[in-house]
Amino acid sequence: MGGDTITTPATRAHAAPLAQGRAARELGLKRGEFELAVRLGRVRTVPADDGGRRRVAREEIERVRDSAGFPDRLREHVRAVGTTEGAGLMDITTARFTRLARAGILTPVKFYLNRYRAVVWLYLAEELREFAAAEVNAPLLTGRAPDRMRARLDAGVDLRARNWRSRHAGFLLGQCTDAWERAAAVASLLDPVQIAELVRCPYERGYLHKLRPEPSGHGAPDSPAARIAERITTADDPHEISWLRASLLLSMAEARRLRPAPRPGTGHPAVGHQEPTAPLTHAQALAPADPETLPVTSPGPEEENPPADDAPRRPRPSRKLLDWLRRNREA
Repeated sequence: MGGDTITTPATRAHAAPLAQGRAARELGLKRGEFELAVRLGRVRTVPADDGGRRRVAREEIERVRDSAGFPDRLREHVRAVGTTEGAGLMDITTARFTRLARAGILTPVKFYLNRYRAVVWLYLAEELREFAAAEVNAPLLTGRAPDRMRARLDAGVDLRARNWRSRHAGFLLGQCTDAWERAAAVASLLDPVQIAELVRCPYERGYLHKLRPEPSGHGAPDSPAARIAERITTADDPHEISWLRASLLLSMAEARRLRPAPRPGTGHPAVGHQEPTAPLTHAQALAPADPETLPVTSPGPEEENPPADDAPRRPRPSRKLLDWLRRNREA
């Protein structure tokens, strides 16, 4: 037979990308840990051939396994903690921790609903330790809070959901491979009324819905839990909405140049017509959200001691988009 290599069906199957559940088991991660690893870019995924849920290449599994300190270091990178444990890591009270989070100083990495349908925010332990270790942050951890921060908190401002959406938007856009997917990712953060106002063509709206990122899985569709999660994932302040509207318009213009939306059942592309909408000013379109001008929102209930938590290169989002996301998290 000489040195020839025979490729068998079993060999090809072995090299095929793995479903995410299988990949999590291969890496020894719980489902929540694996989902965070993907969101943080610790484990890279690839599009599925059948258009279903993204998968993990066998080479990616081997790359992660070969990384230094695997698996303990990987688990530490994706360790998420609640308010009580997070306050302990930072050596502050839970009350101060909650105030820092509501003021937008600490950014949640995920959330879930407890059995009372209260929103429980979780934070990366690694980020909390780094924040507490930075000397520049020492005044926020001891003594009196800055006057501007106290004024916002006294007014009832709660930026946890907005900051989570900013982080979530960065993840969604990082998964996109073309302008249509970017438009669908941005649209997923807007109310359907906003989308209908900006995208008048029904075929384009249908295509955006088809490409919409899969939901986070908080309850059955139209259930009380799903409705609460939908409120969290939908932009609700004017500056955030203005930025998303402008981003959707820009993404749609790029997408239409790439290819028109398909017409269902005909195989022919849609014309891509859009009726004119009220234009935004340049400042409205590109201005990042300013915590000082956000409307007052009532914080939702929070469980202070939640239970323990059970690729290839992609096209990058625009620099303006990434800069806005970064500024929004640091606000």
